[in-house]
Amino acid sequence: MYPKTMIETLGIEITSLEKGKVVATMPVDGRTRQPFGILHGGASVALAETVASLGAYELVDKETEGVAGLEINANHIKSKKDGVVTAIATVLHQGKTTMVWEIKIVDEQEKLICASRCTMAVLKLKKS
Repeated sequence: MYPKTMIETLGIEITSLEKGKVVATMPVDGRTRQPFGILHGGASVALAETVASLGAYELVDKETEGVAGLEINANHIKSKKDGVVTAIATVLHQGKTTMVWEIKIVDEQEKLICASRCTMAVLKLKKS
């Protein structure tokens, strides 16, 4: 769906994309583990920013606006060695110049792995 991007590299799959909510999965495997054998916090953050970015883009006028990550934070609650994690992103604030997204990353039993919040900038595209 997004070839030659981090989405493809990390094995992220978008399972639901609607206005104000995005759901995606990511495997916990050699691509996403840190050297100690558990899910890398950076992979969780990449997943969180991915779903926030895609969600924000769905809410802007694609003819005149774009989006970019402005700030992200993450609390890594529980470790995970293998399987799949699911990110559920919901918009908390939709303004003219910024959006705030909440992202919960859960395991197969819906136990919280990571809680994240991402602020997205809404950018005005230059007219050519």
